Amino acid sequence: MKKKVLIVGAGIGGLATAIRLVKNGYEVEMLEKNEQAGGRLNQIKKDGFTFDTGPSFFSMSYEFEEFAKDCGIQLPFEYVELDPLYTVNFRGDDKTYFLYKNIDKLAEQFADIEPDFKEKFERYMNKAGALFNDTVDIVIKRNFDSLAGYVWALMRVNPVHIPVLFKSFWNHVTNYFSSSQAQQIISLVAFFLGRTPFDTMGIYSLLSYTEFKHDGYYNVKGGMYKIVEGLVDVLNKENVKIHYNTEIKGYTEDKGALKSLTDQNGKSWSADTYLINSDAAWFRGNIFKRPAYAPAKLDKMSWTMGYLTFYIGLRCKLPQVNHHNYYLGTNYKDYAENVMKNPGTLQKPYYYVNVLSKHNNDCAPEGCESLFFVCPVPNLYHKQDWSDKNQIVDSIIEDFSERIGKNIKDEIVSRTIYTPQVWQNRFNLHRGAGLGLSHNMNQIGIMRPRNIDEKYKNVFYVGASTVPGAGIPMAIISSKLAFKRIQQHVS
Repeated sequence: MKKKVLIVGAGIGGLATAIRLVKNGYEVEMLEKNEQAGGRLNQIKKDGFTFDTGPSFFSMSYEFEEFAKDCGIQLPFEYVELDPLYTVNFRGDDKTYFLYKNIDKLAEQFADIEPDFKEKFERYMNKAGALFNDTVDIVIKRNFDSLAGYVWALMRVNPVHIPVLFKSFWNHVTNYFSSSQAQQIISLVAFFLGRTPFDTMGIYSLLSYTEFKHDGYYNVKGGMYKIVEGLVDVLNKENVKIHYNTEIKGYTEDKGALKSLTDQNGKSWSADTYLINSDAAWFRGNIFKRPAYAPAKLDKMSWTMGYLTFYIGLRCKLPQVNHHNYYLGTNYKDYAENVMKNPGTLQKPYYYVNVLSKHNNDCAPEGCESLFFVCPVPNLYHKQDWSDKNQIVDSIIEDFSERIGKNIKDEIVSRTIYTPQVWQNRFNLHRGAGLGLSHNMNQIGIMRPRNIDEKYKNVFYVGASTVPGAGIPMAIISSKLAFKRIQQHVS
């Protein structure tokens, strides 16, 4: 008789694990709080426009290819490599930097401010590559059952990297580059972890290696939500039922195991094994009512920043704007050092703009453009009142218009804003922290909420706030680690 697994949450981690399970003979059923799958990797269709709501590109494509091979399927979406990876513009400077993977093309752009950029960049990349190759298989892509096992794994990492553990990403980068432009551009990737270069460990400079050398970044044809649609299609063909608009509110237990989960309508859902794709820390505190994860305890943990995201449909084209773009102000260091706690720093923010319709014509009506803006902001622990959201959005649109030489205000025909409050309420994110728990020394590896429950032997976790961490490729790795846990439990 097939063992049944009930999965709570249809984010990327939950969907990928569901496919792994069903392809290995398990019966799988899924519950999803919202009206469609995807979690933070989601989509808005409005006023004839299509918007990706969360990630707009991904890295480590080989993790998807390995996933497809493990499951015996063809990858159900198409992706194309980005080159340049993205562009960067500084306020008050007409120059736009194109982040090419080709080091000579990249170095040319820094000739006037950092003449020896190529040599410095090669040294930086050599270190980033060593960090990646010496840690990813030993620490990131493994389950740990004890602190001793985790420490033993760390001891296998080349000790030459120890000094980087005690440096911030910013301090590490500034050891290699002298110009403020190069320092800021190279350190931007730290924001992808949901914190800033000033409070992210230097060891995460390994992400620079994944950007420029190891694999690069990729777009998905038709938009990022095609990943979700493709995975859901695989599950549909396997007759896996996803119950939407179903939010878990309670549970029952029996003899050290979870017996059932209860939704908002009082309906009970039961299985042999349970996989939680909701935030691993939030679920333990809010559903299982664990004292160690009570709201006051959660507040003492280190969380990622909030995100102000907004989705703009224009009745015009913007040929002068590239697909992926970062716009930096004149106060990068002040902004980055204070964004987590000082809302006043939002006056001159750094922000990202994705023109989804640039290479995906179906995502906007003819002659129109679909834009996705992301601005890192304080989460709800530091800023509860977002009644000023329209004022902030207007200021960013004004700044963007000035930089591209076209006033887009009167061209807007669709406008949707997600504040940290929306992200919190829609995706059960503590204090609206966009990427869940941060990745400091006390919240990585065995120190992160584990993917196996501390009380119920038949409950497991997958996703951003458990191992190995946040990001699309990490969700795919997390699904493999969770699948291994379930296999071990069942056998």
